Amino acid sequence: MANADISDRGDRVVVYHGAELARYGFGDGHPFGTERLGTFWTEMIRRGLDDRVEVAPPAQATRAEIESFHSPGYVDLVAELSAAGGGLLDLGDTPVFPGIYEAASWVVGTTLDAVGRLADGTSRRAFVPIAGLHHARRSAAGGFCVFDDCGVAIELLRSRHGIRRVAYVDIDAHHGDGVLYGFEDDSDLIIADLHEDGRFLYPGTGWEHETGAGRAVGTKLNIALPPGAGDDEFFAAWRRAEAHIDASAPELVILQCGADGLAGDPLTHLEYTAAVHRRVTERLCRLADRHCGGRLLALGGGGYDPQGIRDAWCAVVEAMLETRPA
Repeated sequence: MANADISDRGDRVVVYHGAELARYGFGDGHPFGTERLGTFWTEMIRRGLDDRVEVAPPAQATRAEIESFHSPGYVDLVAELSAAGGGLLDLGDTPVFPGIYEAASWVVGTTLDAVGRLADGTSRRAFVPIAGLHHARRSAAGGFCVFDDCGVAIELLRSRHGIRRVAYVDIDAHHGDGVLYGFEDDSDLIIADLHEDGRFLYPGTGWEHETGAGRAVGTKLNIALPPGAGDDEFFAAWRRAEAHIDASAPELVILQCGADGLAGDPLTHLEYTAAVHRRVTERLCRLADRHCGGRLLALGGGGYDPQGIRDAWCAVVEAMLETRPA
């Protein structure tokens, strides 16, 4: 429901929730389980945040929308294995379950619904918790990610909404390789990606020298942090990232706010607290207000410790609610 304090529809913070989003997850003890959305939403209710935001239902992407980023042959493969009900989409991280195509299409469609709201001025901020599947390449899955909703959103921001210059900020512990390599030579996609050093963590990419290709050299910023890095190390690096995005004067900002950098996550080696997610969201809200009418889209990304999911994602929502236009 909408916050009664908000009279201007365009100032609403939209958060997506629904059974269709929760379907995207893997069974048999897989780290990316279907309980992640419920874990977050229970904490949203406990903190009273559900009454302060507009709760929006999921939406499903069409095949044509998915193919704005992904190759038709890869989409065929996902659809065929989904119908068959088994198999692997990569070397083992991303197993197939019956209906995985449809589950992944709901993630993409929900991100696109949020993009549409931001593009047409219906909302200033939006958060999609089960989204930010940044490892999927144009022709391959990877790292629990079937379809790259980030990549699809960027493509359709250009072709559907006329928004060309997009800033993509990624604070997930894992490097966003699907986004970087999908747009490596795109000078209008400005990337700042802060992640654990790839020598110690999947996918083993995201080096400082990877600044873009061709005419896009200098538009991509990768900052690799060592295992054990905490808030102090992150904030020291964040100054560079924020300056890089600010200088680009984007028309819309996307934040992939994976919760797996928080201390206690079973898959990573970073030691953040939720203060990282709060401050990054606050700073990007200010930056978005300055450059692009406040348009900030946050995507939940990774996170495999229930407490980390609760703390990080609720910090993002709280910061969106508390950082209003001047």
